[in-house]
Amino acid sequence: MVSTLFLVIGMLLLANSPSSALTGESEPPPELEAHLQEIAKLAQPSPVILIPEGWFLMGTVRKDDDPFGLETQYDDTEFPQRRIWVDAFSIDRDEVSMAEYLAFLSQQGLPVPHKLRHLIWHLIDVHFLPDYVMARWPAMYVDWAEADRFCRTKGKRLPTEAEWEKAARGTEGNLFPWGSTIPDADLAVSGLFHVHQIPLVAAVDSFEEGRSPYGLHHMAGNVREWVNDWFGPDYYPRMPERNPQGPEVGRYKSVRGGSWRSRPQLLRTATRNGAVPSTRSPNVGFRCAQSK
Repeated sequence: MVSTLFLVIGMLLLANSPSSALTGESEPPPELEAHLQEIAKLAQPSPVILIPEGWFLMGTVRKDDDPFGLETQYDDTEFPQRRIWVDAFSIDRDEVSMAEYLAFLSQQGLPVPHKLRHLIWHLIDVHFLPDYVMARWPAMYVDWAEADRFCRTKGKRLPTEAEWEKAARGTEGNLFPWGSTIPDADLAVSGLFHVHQIPLVAAVDSFEEGRSPYGLHHMAGNVREWVNDWFGPDYYPRMPERNPQGPEVGRYKSVRGGSWRSRPQLLRTATRNGAVPSTRSPNVGFRCAQSK
C-alpha cells in the first residue's frame, strides 16, 4: 500500500517540471507562508527505539576478489572490521520529518532555507502536492549545525557514527539493514533520478520491509543522515573499542545511509561518506539519539 502510494506520487513528480522552478529566479508568493505553517502544525515526534549495550561488528572485512560485489568495500575508509562496544542508547525510529523541521525553524526564529522554500512552493504550485504529504517527508536542506541544534532542543543529540551503524546493522554485521537481499523498490527508496533534482522520497515511517534489526525505518535510502562525528578516513584502525566518538577535529562531518539517488553500494550499512558541515542538500537529513 505504502509502496504503491509512493509510486503514484513519484510518477506525478516525474511529470513535466519547468527548469526555472527551482532556480530561485523569483521569490515564492506570500501564499507559501500559510502552507509552511500548516505543514509545521502536522509535526509528530518519532517513536524512540532502545538499543541495548553490547558488542557489534563495525566496518568491513577487506575483499579484493569481487570488485563489483555488494559485499566488497565501497572504499578504504571502512577498514578494518572490528568488534566495537557501544553503551545502551535510544534513537529515533524515523528520520526527522519536514513538519518537525519547519516547526523547529519557526520556534527558533530561523529562516526556512531558500532552496527548501522554492522546492515546497514548486511541489504545491506545479505538482499539487498536499501539505500533509510533505509533512511526512524527511527534513532536507538542513546543515549539520541545525541538525545538532534541533536534537539538543529536544534533549537529545545526533548519534555517533558507531551508534548509527549498530542501529542500522545489528550485532552481526548485516550488509543492509534488512539483511543481505539486494535492494529493491519494497526495501529502500534509492536509485532514483529527477532531471530538476526534485527529491523522490517517501514518508519517514514507511517501508516496513526495509527496517533494521531494531526496527528503524530508512537506515538505507530516502535521505542520508548527519551523525555527530567528524569524518576520519583513517579513523577505524585507531578508534577505541568502546564508545568511539570520532576524530577530535576535521573538515567534514560524517553522513550515513545513502539517499533516494544512491546506487546499492551506497546503501550498505558499512559505507561511509562525509560532507562539509554547512552543506544543505535535498539528499541529507538526520535523526536524533539519546544516552541512557
